[in-house]
Amino acid sequence: MAITLAFLSALCFGIGLVTARVGLRTLDARAGAAISIPIAAVLFAAAAPFAVDFSGFSVRAALIFAAIGVFFPALVTLFTFRSNEELGPTVTGAVSGTAPLFALLGAALVLGEQIPAAAAVAAIGVGAGVALLSWNPRGVRRGFAGRALLWPFAGALVRGLAQVGAKAGLLLWPNPFAAGLIAYAVSSVTVVGVDRFGRAAQPRLTPRGLGWFGLTGVLNGGAVLLMYTALTLAPVSTVAPVVATYPLVTALLSAAVLRDEAVTRRVLTGAAITVAAIAYLVASRGA
Repeated sequence: MAITLAFLSALCFGIGLVTARVGLRTLDARAGAAISIPIAAVLFAAAAPFAVDFSGFSVRAALIFAAIGVFFPALVTLFTFRSNEELGPTVTGAVSGTAPLFALLGAALVLGEQIPAAAAVAAIGVGAGVALLSWNPRGVRRGFAGRALLWPFAGALVRGLAQVGAKAGLLLWPNPFAAGLIAYAVSSVTVVGVDRFGRAAQPRLTPRGLGWFGLTGVLNGGAVLLMYTALTLAPVSTVAPVVATYPLVTALLSAAVLRDEAVTRRVLTGAAITVAAIAYLVASRGA
C-alpha cells in the first residue's frame, strides 16, 4: 500500500510540473508559487474539520511539521526558480535526481533507519534515470559558474530531508493530513512574503494563470498528502525512491500533451533505468 501511495504521489507531482509549465507562460515562478501553495493550504483548511483527528495531538510533531513548511514546498520552489534562472531547466532537472540519496542518508543519520541494499541501489538507479531523462547538452547555458550548482543541489537536499523530517513528525503524531495542513499553512506565508516584498512591481494576474497554478496547487497538495500517508506506513527508504520518479511522469506527459519533449533514445533509456530501479525495489520488498 505504501508503494502504491508513493506512486500516486509521484504521478501527482509529475502532472503538477506540467500544469505549472503551462502556467509559467503567463506568470513567473514566484507569482505562481504564491498562488498554488496558498490554494492548497485553503483546501487543507476547508477539509480539516472532517479529516484531522486531534486525539493524538503532539506539540513536538506540530512544530516539526511547521519547520518543514518553511522549507518544503516553499523553499524548494524558490531554489528551483533561482536554479532555472542561472542554469536552465536541463541541469536543474538532472541534479534534482539526487534527492532520494539525501533522503536515505538523512533517514539513516536522523531516524536510525537500516537502509536495505535494495533501497540504496534503487535510489542510485532513480537518480541516474532522472538525470538521463533531464540531460540535454544543448540545453546547458554557457559560462555558468560551478557555484551555481549549489541551487539545484540545495533544492534536492531540502526535498530529501523534508521527507525525513515528515517521517520524524509522523512517528509522534501519525496524522498525514495534519502534517500537510501545517506545512502548507507555513509555506503559504513564506511564498506570499517573498512574492510581495521581493519585487518592485507585481505581475498582472490573468484567469489563465490563476487556473493553471490553482490546478498545480491541488495536484501538489494531493501529492504531499499521499507521500505523507505513505510515510506513515513505510520507512523513508521505501517511499523516497518511488516518489523521486515524478520527472519520468513529467517527461512522458510533456511529450504526449505539450509536445515540447521529444521521445528520444536518451529519454527511453532514462525511463527504462528508472522503472527498472523501482521494479527492483518492489520485488525486493515482496521477497
